[in-house]
Amino acid sequence: MSLHLSLQSIAELVGGKIEQGDPQSIITGINSIAEAVEGELTFLGNERYLPALQSTRASAVLVGPSFTLQLPGKALIRVDNPTFSFTSAIRHFGKSDAVLEVGVHPQAVVSNKARFNPQKVSIAAGAVIGDDVEIGDGCRIGALCSIGAGAKLGEDCLLHPGSIVGPRSLLGNRVVLQSGAVVGSDGFGYELIKGRHVKVDQIGIAQLDDDVEVGANSTIDRARFGRTWIGEGTKIDNLVQIAHNAVIGKHCVIVAHTGIAGSVRMGDYVTIAGFVGVAGHLEICSQVIILAKSGVTKNITEPGAYVGFPAKPLMEGRRQMTAASKVPELLQRLRELERQVAALKGEAPQAKDSKE
Repeated sequence: MSLHLSLQSIAELVGGKIEQGDPQSIITGINSIAEAVEGELTFLGNERYLPALQSTRASAVLVGPSFTLQLPGKALIRVDNPTFSFTSAIRHFGKSDAVLEVGVHPQAVVSNKARFNPQKVSIAAGAVIGDDVEIGDGCRIGALCSIGAGAKLGEDCLLHPGSIVGPRSLLGNRVVLQSGAVVGSDGFGYELIKGRHVKVDQIGIAQLDDDVEVGANSTIDRARFGRTWIGEGTKIDNLVQIAHNAVIGKHCVIVAHTGIAGSVRMGDYVTIAGFVGVAGHLEICSQVIILAKSGVTKNITEPGAYVGFPAKPLMEGRRQMTAASKVPELLQRLRELERQVAALKGEAPQAKDSKE
């Protein structure tokens, strides 16, 4: 079946209204503003791309409620949220890539104690499924994935090639693990005994609730006791480390290169930008935003945006960063004033600092 759609069908698919263009014209694919060619659909999700939009070769554009720019020769479909609406088009034109053959590949290694319906899952070549694993209907297990003994997966989970689910880990419905993600790895715990670091056993589990996604090469350690717990709908970017016994709330967003230390407790709808560090045993309340390259060293008990090291409320943190940037200038002015005072007193000038 052809994936091509008329402009009218596109409008119905994305829940929008045609404001310019022939409803019967054909859309053959999707692409970014810069890379789209004739016949393709694109979208304007950020006004910074307005200049690029004027030169795009796309045939049709999804635009938001406030869009007023004239685009002669382009079809326009107005929607409430172009970025979100474009997702529907992505799912249509990209769905052929998402289809996996149902069944168990003959080169998969599957324990005879694992429990699943082979007619309702897909297990690719090289996957290893341990004893007492439970896999819900609709799950897709990519090549070279590993699921440890006693782990449980809900329905419609997607494990991309090379992802790992540790023993006894619990995954809810529609959980996505990108390639290289590790859930339920051994927690990082040692005691210094007689001059040597002695490993502390980590016997807990890792639990991911419904609709959690974990990016490529991110790691979520299992707990020492109890569970490391990622709440419903939370999205974790690539290269994120979440340590043992951390509890992450619902619908949080954690961006790449963030490290969250052990036993941190985080509320719902928390956004953590890139390169953030969170010290162990801290609490972060709901509705908090931590800006990039910040370091959280104390509990955060009030919603809002925070920045800096140590992280402070946004305006306070910005004032401190601004003040710090002025220190070299202030030092130079201070030295000049000292020279002027010395000259007025008839004192010999001090030797100039070779580092100035």
